[in-house]
Amino acid sequence: MRLARTIHAVDLHACGEPGRVITGGVSDVPGQTMYEKMVYLRTHGDRLRRVMLREPRGYPAANCNVILPPTTPEAQAGFVIMEQMEYPAMSGTNTICVVTALLETGLIEAVEPVTTVTLEAPAGLIEVVADVKDGKVTGVTFLNVPAFALHLDRTIEVPTLGPVTVDVAWGGMFYVIADADALAITLDPGNGRKVARIGEMIKKAAQEQLSAEHPDNSGFNGITISQLSAAPRRPEIDRQNAVIVSTGVLDWKDPDTWTGALDRSPCGTGTCAKMAVLHAKGQLPLGRDFRHEGILGTVFTGRLVEETTVGPHAAVVPTIRGSAWITGRAEYTIDPSDPFPEGFTVGDIWGSN
Repeated sequence: MRLARTIHAVDLHACGEPGRVITGGVSDVPGQTMYEKMVYLRTHGDRLRRVMLREPRGYPAANCNVILPPTTPEAQAGFVIMEQMEYPAMSGTNTICVVTALLETGLIEAVEPVTTVTLEAPAGLIEVVADVKDGKVTGVTFLNVPAFALHLDRTIEVPTLGPVTVDVAWGGMFYVIADADALAITLDPGNGRKVARIGEMIKKAAQEQLSAEHPDNSGFNGITISQLSAAPRRPEIDRQNAVIVSTGVLDWKDPDTWTGALDRSPCGTGTCAKMAVLHAKGQLPLGRDFRHEGILGTVFTGRLVEETTVGPHAAVVPTIRGSAWITGRAEYTIDPSDPFPEGFTVGDIWGSN
């Protein structure tokens, strides 16, 4: 793997969540599969993530994707997702951003009114249908990897909160999901700091008390992200949610570390995890649209299209539909004389690292 001094990227957001897409400046990454390429970046090439996501090029809520040649002829492109604390197997918002960037920049030819694309993510092949009008991608629908509920209605003890009932599900990452209404937390942007703190505390407790490992790949293990779910505020919405992404390592003894960053979108893999939980509880059948509202009021529409199994677990195959918008195109420079070539974090807005 080689990094050029200049990295070319397209900046986008999917329903509010930023998803930078690197289109040039990174040579191919060793690995026979996209999962192996992800592992290589995580263990040997993590400099790229730090360069692109820390200040001054990034900020706590940022995500980044690097486009790579696919390892299978079925896919037109591969990508590896990088977040502040991990390399996810799959991400809905980042998939929507990647497809939009590939089509609107011409890296993959856009066919109107509908373009079909197969992407290779670390989690596997992702089938995508993009609606295109006048060169603009107006909507993206993708068929996600199977989602499944792992723990239902489990009670965990959360320091300072007491007992909290949670579900744990895989939607491309392992989510711990708690009910915001039961916790008397309102999910709105002005309440974001409290929402993020509570979500991080629940995630930390769940990590310590509940196991999670994907039966098909032991490399996908542990609860790494949390979601607070609430009743809808509008009649056309099914549920409201806030997903909390870690920006540091939480220490129970230090309240200043009880913070994270909110996913600005309704969260694609989080929506899949929530749908898997609802289906397991008999509350969401196949074939019904599920409208999931994020912290900014934007909406992803999910649907369960098939029942299946993942190892010993009953699972469902979900689709997610959303949109992304390009906000800029940039050349990011890595100057060897820069005193912070890999960026930096400061404790005023970042957690402990």
